[in-house]
Amino acid sequence: MSEINVTPFVDVVLVLLIIFMVAAPLMTVGVPVDLPRTNATPLPQEQEPLTITVDSQGRLFLQETEVEMEALVPQLQAIMGSQPQGQPERRIFVRGDRAISYGRVMEVMGTVSAAGFSRVALLAEQPQGRAATPAPQARPPAAPSARPATQQGR
Repeated sequence: MSEINVTPFVDVVLVLLIIFMVAAPLMTVGVPVDLPRTNATPLPQEQEPLTITVDSQGRLFLQETEVEMEALVPQLQAIMGSQPQGQPERRIFVRGDRAISYGRVMEVMGTVSAAGFSRVALLAEQPQGRAATPAPQARPPAAPSARPATQQGR
């Protein structure tokens, strides 16, 4: 009686598994931006936010499509207009490359805010391996010492 040899089948499945494990992170690539780091905790999301990216050359991207500053607000209004009634306004995240000037990022945020969008936020990258910690409490200033300061190491 002959039996089916499954060893080649298992080999093929393992090779495909490795290929998909390597390829999966590459499929989520957007516009490459070097984000600044922060210790803030991520915000919970009720629906997918819109992302505006300012890359290191100062170009604007809405999601992954390059847009001019003049066309940004009309495109955002068209996207928000197609949103179902009764839903809260979608968040708009602004991502700015670390190398870009702060003024360019604020120009984009100001343009979006001036167009009437109220849920605009900046994105930053969290440091690897560090959990978000609360800001330290402010301490009252120490009372001045009655002794004069001495120099050490003389």
